[in-house]
Amino acid sequence: VQLQAFGGGLVQAGGSLRLSCAASGRTFRRYAVGWFRRHPGKEREFVAAISWSGGSTNYADSVKGRFTISRDNAENTVYLQMNSLKPEDTAAYYCAASSSQMGPTRFHSVYDYWGQGTQVTVSS
Repeated sequence: VQLQAFGGGLVQAGGSLRLSCAASGRTFRRYAVGWFRRHPGKEREFVAAISWSGGSTNYADSVKGRFTISRDNAENTVYLQMNSLKPEDTAAYYCAASSSQMGPTRFHSVYDYWGQGTQVTVSS
């Protein structure tokens, strides 16, 4: 599975962005997908994840109520809708796919495939 994340950009605080994670491979629908982010000089942190079917989701407390993860298996794409953005959301965002039985987990070590990052910058 190859993943490509895109949709990042510069937005003012309070604004919205939608990130997309496009995948190659017919088995993509078997994978849970997660979004992670890395602030400059900090460790990678979990943002959100979705099960292979889309029926189960998981969010970091810091984004709950503002971000929504969804997927379209027919299009091999996972989305991260980000609303009410804050300057502290500024980071490089990465998507990853996991075949683990753990489902939409926040533990980055169980993700098998990673895309390149897309930069999100929120100005105050």
